[in-house]
Amino acid sequence: MLWIKTFHIIFMVTWFAGLFYLPRLFVYHAQSSDQTSIDRFKVMERKLFFGIMTPGAILTIVFGFWLWMGYGFSGNWLNIKLLLVVLVIAHHLWCYNALVAFRKDANSRSPVFYRWMNELPVLLLAGIIILAVVKPF
Repeated sequence: MLWIKTFHIIFMVTWFAGLFYLPRLFVYHAQSSDQTSIDRFKVMERKLFFGIMTPGAILTIVFGFWLWMGYGFSGNWLNIKLLLVVLVIAHHLWCYNALVAFRKDANSRSPVFYRWMNELPVLLLAGIIILAVVKPF
C-alpha cells in the first residue's frame, strides 16, 4: 500500500502543478494582443491540460480510490477531504471551460480574474493536506 500512496502523491503533485500554472497562462493569454503570442498560449494551455493535468487528475483519483479501498479510511476528516477533492475537480473542469473559450477566441474575463482563480487551488490543497495529515475530526 505504500507504493499506492506514493503514486497517489506523485500524481497529485503533477495535477496541482498544472492547476497552479494553467490559470497563470490564462493571465498572460488574456493580456496578449499579438497573434503569435495568442497561438503560442493556445498550444501551451492545451498541452498542459491534456498532457499533464488531466492524466495527473485521473491517476490521483484512481490511486486515491485504491487507498480508500485498501485502508478503509473513515471519519469526518475524510468526508471533508473528499468534498474538497470534488471542488478541485470542479476547478479542473472550470479550467477546461476557460481553455475552450480561449481556443475559440471568446474569452470575456480580465487578467485580474484569472489571477484570483490562480489562488483557489492553493487554498484547496492546504485544506486537503491538513485533513490528510492531521486528521482533526
